[in-house]
Amino acid sequence: MTVDAPPAFPPLPASAQTGLLKSEIRRIPMPPHRMTPLKNDWVNIFTPLTEILGLQVRMNVQKRSVEVQTSKHTKDTGAIQKGADFVKAYALGFDVNDAIALLRMDDLYLDSFEIKDVKTLHGDHLSRAIGRIAGQDGKTKYTIENASRTRIVLADTKIHILGSFQNIKIARDAIVSLILGSPPGKVYASLRTIGSRLRQRAM
Repeated sequence: MTVDAPPAFPPLPASAQTGLLKSEIRRIPMPPHRMTPLKNDWVNIFTPLTEILGLQVRMNVQKRSVEVQTSKHTKDTGAIQKGADFVKAYALGFDVNDAIALLRMDDLYLDSFEIKDVKTLHGDHLSRAIGRIAGQDGKTKYTIENASRTRIVLADTKIHILGSFQNIKIARDAIVSLILGSPPGKVYASLRTIGSRLRQRAM
């Protein structure tokens, strides 16, 4: 009795796989204060979504949202998620040039939390905590961004961080320390130590 060998199928080419993609659509709501910037940056948002990811895009003015949909030109199954993350980052307040990094790099993420998630603060205490995070003329925020290689958006009591998983943790730890009342000088010293370690690893 002979046993037949299992059939061997060659891997599907990418062109054949795209035919298996189901048409998907994502709707990303746009806050009212981001509608005007969206109109001004529309070409810079529309172009990478269509050219890099092969998605179809439209602005739904009535629903105040951006809609992205897969098309026959969409090659990657994860393209629509990347596109949605890119538009969401822009909606949260990130600059379009920072948000576009989500399309070009695979290890970038968005992390959001509120000050009340760390500590319940009210009135002047809350205002001072926000002031410590921003610093004079945004100095503290820029220092955290540069040391941790992230981008940070302060939206009232909400904080949004864009970066790699490890770098988000560095930025988040620094912000949490400031919320809990650590003086900026102490946080700067800690960031300098972490920054020098990151540079040594990169060498």
